[in-house]
Amino acid sequence: MASLELTSIAKKYGAVEVMRGLNLKVQDGAFCALLGPSGCGKSTLLRMIAGLETVTEGNIRIDSTDVTHEEPSRRGVAMVFQNYALYPHLTVRQNIGFSLSLAGATKAVQTEKADVVAKMLQLEPLMDRRPAELSGGQRQRVAIGRALVRDPKVFLFDEPLSNLDALLRVQMRLELAKLHQDLKTTMIYVTHDQVEAMTLADQIVVLDKGVVQQVGSPLDLYNAPANRFVAGFIGSPAMNFLAVSADGSDLVLPGGGRLAGAAQGRVVEVGIRPEHVRIVADGAGLIRGTTRVVEQLGNTSFVYVDIPSGTFVVEVAPDATPSPGQSVDLALDMSRLHKFSADGARLAN
Repeated sequence: MASLELTSIAKKYGAVEVMRGLNLKVQDGAFCALLGPSGCGKSTLLRMIAGLETVTEGNIRIDSTDVTHEEPSRRGVAMVFQNYALYPHLTVRQNIGFSLSLAGATKAVQTEKADVVAKMLQLEPLMDRRPAELSGGQRQRVAIGRALVRDPKVFLFDEPLSNLDALLRVQMRLELAKLHQDLKTTMIYVTHDQVEAMTLADQIVVLDKGVVQQVGSPLDLYNAPANRFVAGFIGSPAMNFLAVSADGSDLVLPGGGRLAGAAQGRVVEVGIRPEHVRIVADGAGLIRGTTRVVEQLGNTSFVYVDIPSGTFVVEVAPDATPSPGQSVDLALDMSRLHKFSADGARLAN
């Protein structure tokens, strides 16, 4: 196990700067997710930690040891890639033990360690099969086993579940969570899927255009986003946003609704999550609109309402779902309202 510290990390490709001034500390044994949209720099950052990309500026320390310019094999890390990268001509046992064979371990040691890892990942019945005979989830477990057998200080995962179907993703998320609980090893996990980040990580780093937007626990980011980007990226469906104008101490919403006493200096926009909006009796809400689409998910429903400024999403109980085309009034939970300034910063209530 090991801690990880990144200091003033910058990455340039010629004149193009894709990452600048990035600082991050990951505690020993933490599960840290690097989360952000495609092109935000999360995989590049992971590859720099692994030593597969050079660092333009800054330092990388693993357990207080500067590994910025160390070869990948000397960093004490193991990486699981998006594609399984298994050797098709080797059995599961041989794939898992391949790195040990490169290190000169005896056949007996390779077999012993591969069997221990196979038991942990429930691969024992598959050890003599080749990758073509395995399902996608089984192949991903073999790839994880190949990393496990090296007993690294830090595990690096680069979107390892993105090639799996929805059911397998859920199963593998559970397997990874159990694995982290058992091993208590530092794990850095790259994903653009916020569900994976929220359910697996105890620390999430939200990146956008190579810049850290916020670092915190899943609930910290959900309940107290640092800015509009984080507020809009965390949560599914996304947070609703409304442009507002001040009139004395009130904020005026599109359509004329007023948030009494909510005006606060630089507020130009407010946000609220779908679960904090209610459909109320006619005339009792702040916003009036027309239901356009209803998504019924069984345990809950999401109603998409056309309002003067665009579309508003409301979460409702499945037995209280309005019909498409119905006029509705919306009420907002004022205690859950987020306020943003013109530069996107979240303002304290």
